[in-house]
Amino acid sequence: MLSRRLAAARPLTNILRSPPPVTRRTQLRCLSQADIDDPNMNGGYVNPPPEKRQFRDPYADWWDKQERRNYGEPVHEDNDILGMFSPEEYTHFTSGRAFFLLGCFAASVGALCWVVSKNYPDKPSVPRRFPGGLDRELGGPGTIYAPSDEDEEN
Repeated sequence: MLSRRLAAARPLTNILRSPPPVTRRTQLRCLSQADIDDPNMNGGYVNPPPEKRQFRDPYADWWDKQERRNYGEPVHEDNDILGMFSPEEYTHFTSGRAFFLLGCFAASVGALCWVVSKNYPDKPSVPRRFPGGLDRELGGPGTIYAPSDEDEEN
């Protein structure tokens, strides 16, 4: 049954193969054009230099104070990336300082754990004693050891 399915699936691989790319006459004409009037393909729009609005002066006299933009000022093609509502550039710490602070935090937590492990009591000062050692109550011989009153005398 399985071999029949494999034999039936083989012709499908020939159908699913993509044909080789064919170059059309219109593509040759477009590729051979040397004089392109609009290299950016934006209809002759004057694209201002990219400047993130976050870094503009917030106290300047802007026409649109929220976007930090004047009336009639051309908008950059990538305004969605450069505008005020895009994610902020993180300029508070450099990478080296951030890793240094992360290392200081890890060292502080490690030092605190080491101090606690050296000063933490491992067991009570005097272990509890049970009459007869609780052998019968814990399940008989061969179970967990519980110190008895007789151990104190030895």
